Amino acid sequence: MRKSLIIIGVAVLIVAGVVTLVTLRRNNSPNTVVTSSTTTTTTVAIPIAPLTGLPDPTGAGLKRSALTVKIENTPEALPQWGVEDADAVYEEIVNGGITRLAAIFNSQAPTKIGPVRSVRPTDTQLVSPIGGIFAYSGGAPYAVASIETVHGLNLVDESRAGTAMFRDLSLEAPHNLFGVGPALFAFGGTPTPPTPLFTYRLATQKVTGRKINTFIVNFPSIYAVTWTWDTTTLSWDRTLFGKPDVTGSGVLESPKNVIVMYVDYVNGVGAFTSYANLQGTGVADVFTDGREVAGTWSRGSSMTDPLTYQTASGQVIGLTPGQTWVELLNTGGVVTLNPPS
Repeated sequence: MRKSLIIIGVAVLIVAGVVTLVTLRRNNSPNTVVTSSTTTTTTVAIPIAPLTGLPDPTGAGLKRSALTVKIENTPEALPQWGVEDADAVYEEIVNGGITRLAAIFNSQAPTKIGPVRSVRPTDTQLVSPIGGIFAYSGGAPYAVASIETVHGLNLVDESRAGTAMFRDLSLEAPHNLFGVGPALFAFGGTPTPPTPLFTYRLATQKVTGRKINTFIVNFPSIYAVTWTWDTTTLSWDRTLFGKPDVTGSGVLESPKNVIVMYVDYVNGVGAFTSYANLQGTGVADVFTDGREVAGTWSRGSSMTDPLTYQTASGQVIGLTPGQTWVELLNTGGVVTLNPPS
């Protein structure tokens, strides 16, 4: 997400000689600002983006579904476009041990997203709780058959996209297919708005966990990712292939939260038909506000159930409002932690 600092505070309004105190309450549903004085009480709705927990002044996130776009993550695909504007990003291991992104958009609709690549069976489990629109280049029959099982999901591949996808002829195929956010949203999807994926904490709530300067998610081969806490932007700077992960717009990838989920890859890590099993429960490391919160992830018996994240004592882990990356690391994989010296 674009590196920015949003401050939500307490304002004092003076109207016609009456002093009015304004306070903000935030949760996973649209927030309200309640103003009160000695004579009147007025409630004014403040839209909150369902997938980030951030203020959404235009209310765009409440008027449309989620849009998930499959994005290539190889060296040949860089720079990627539009990822900084995603509300959430999942990084998964696919065949050959490479990683690929599933970027979920709702509050923003960038005009260039990609490079767009093919569907994988893991995506079925990722999008089942949120539905909406799923954009991809195509895919092997087994993978397409898997994503087609998601009830109500609007599938948009290159053959159907029309002007919602285009080929950048200055780049080599297959690394040159891009999506157009507004045009993809025009395909429509349900539910509107999407079901929240995460729980966000209030600004007054402190994070309990050890401080971390840098951590490395050791995906296979060359795909290890380094995340470094930025004390200025209060976000995690991403390094990939040994250099800062900067998008085509010149923006450094730097989300507010990074969740590492340790998951089993059915049929083996990197196998052709491999996919991440996101049912049941497992170990999770949540990185937020410059700290690591060790805990677990869990999901009910249905793929439509949302994933939840809890501390070792069973408390829900509250994230910082903003963009969240979820790293689907194979069970047995290693995260290298570098706490402050």
